[in-house]
Amino acid sequence: MEVFASFQGEGLYAGEPQVFVRLRGCPLRCPWCDTPGSWHVQPDAEARISAAATRRVPTRATPFQVACWVAEVEQGAPRTISVTGGEPLMWPEFIRGLSSMVGSRRLHLETAGAHPRSLARVIDAVDHTSLDLKLPAEMGEVQELPGPGFEPSPRDAAEWRAARRACLELVAGRDACAKLIVAAGREHGAYEELLADLARLAPRLPLFLQPVTPVGPVGAAPLELVRALAEDALDLGLRVRVLPQMHRVLGVP
Repeated sequence: MEVFASFQGEGLYAGEPQVFVRLRGCPLRCPWCDTPGSWHVQPDAEARISAAATRRVPTRATPFQVACWVAEVEQGAPRTISVTGGEPLMWPEFIRGLSSMVGSRRLHLETAGAHPRSLARVIDAVDHTSLDLKLPAEMGEVQELPGPGFEPSPRDAAEWRAARRACLELVAGRDACAKLIVAAGREHGAYEELLADLARLAPRLPLFLQPVTPVGPVGAAPLELVRALAEDALDLGLRVRVLPQMHRVLGVP
């Protein structure tokens, strides 16, 4: 969908200058999503390359071509690379191919944590994983996208629980972090199972509580809720931080 240079706005490496490779396609419908244009895969769509002169190119590209665009947009010393979306795990073989093209650069993966089989295919090809923890009650209707071999998405609380636990087991002990989006309209008890799974399966994983940036009908979380979640996490022995979306604070992509 786009390749551009900016600052990481979320998670363990917030504030770091990076190049972002945004991939099209996501079957989930998170109500706070700020890039709904990335949901759909259109064969005639174009990708935006934000170099010295922004231009548009055919959206289908090889890992080699994307690696060339990465070098083009940074216009200076090599940066780390963040693969985001959409849901990048729709394209695990592309991620593996890009990893082989960028050499010693640190490659980050930002994922919803809904597709553990696909995560297992790429976990050794990426250097950092930013894993979202989702409340099943907040997820909209899954819209599966056509594609050979794409892993089905969770559709109910039991499937979300299984996917979350499998993903946590995969990232435990690795360079990774967990991110929990906190929106208005929930009691802190609704997050109890998420926090318990994190404490049991990946207790050393840094947890970032991210108050939602208001989008459409989704309101900001009250500070009382964020405080209560932070206290719950501390009681479980977790390494917790509260961090808003820094790129929204700075007004950059």
